[in-house]
Amino acid sequence: METGYALIESKIADKIGDITLNNPSKHNALSTALIDELCAALEEMLLAQVRAVVLRAQEGVKVFSAGHDVRELPTNGRDPLTYDDPVRRVIRMIELFPAPVIAMVEGSVWGGACELVMSCDIIVAGDDSTFAVTPAKLGMPYNISGVQNFLNAGGMPLCKEMLFTAQPISVRRLIQQGIVSHAVPRNQLESLTRSIAEQIAKNSPLVISLLKEELRLLSAAHNLRPETFERVQAMRRMVYDSEDYQEGIRAFFEKRAPKFQGK
Repeated sequence: METGYALIESKIADKIGDITLNNPSKHNALSTALIDELCAALEEMLLAQVRAVVLRAQEGVKVFSAGHDVRELPTNGRDPLTYDDPVRRVIRMIELFPAPVIAMVEGSVWGGACELVMSCDIIVAGDDSTFAVTPAKLGMPYNISGVQNFLNAGGMPLCKEMLFTAQPISVRRLIQQGIVSHAVPRNQLESLTRSIAEQIAKNSPLVISLLKEELRLLSAAHNLRPETFERVQAMRRMVYDSEDYQEGIRAFFEKRAPKFQGK
């Protein structure tokens, strides 16, 4: 079964869902429109009771996804963090989806797309793939839920290096950290990912769903005091009100390196 979308491609066959990011002109940026389609496809797959989902980009791409669509970020200093923020919404859907979601990664992964990929249950990547978490390079704050997801996925040392340097990290390092399950030549990605999805689809969907929820609850078992959350929110508002934030936005559109002043 195939479903028509503008920015993604979606199909279901043999109890396995397949979602392809299909907006190459924008490097598959996570715009509200693309995420709306991605969530709609996941809803359809939920109703179809698929046993596994494969999330991928078009074959042969250099960029899996460029992350948040910078053109949709606020220019008025208003913090956009809400429960219904598009990236948060799709990540919650993946985390709560009863069947495993497998990320099949070709090319580089930037910014919020790193969190999208790391929210998947299994990551299979090309051996030339890289991951870069870039908010510090753009002068933009990153929300506490996203930072916690990175921390849960990669541990403190790698999380700090990725967030502080904003430089690409090779998939080999992510293999060593246990974040990526497999790194293989691109011509082996399809067959390996399909093999994993087919093996999952043969197993008990009720047990798989239970195991996924148990693992989610165990990994999220960290208490955050209300005053801590409020302090982080105050810091976020300060960044959105800063000159550096405006400079980061201007530099992006002017295609130049930003000159941050720390104010």
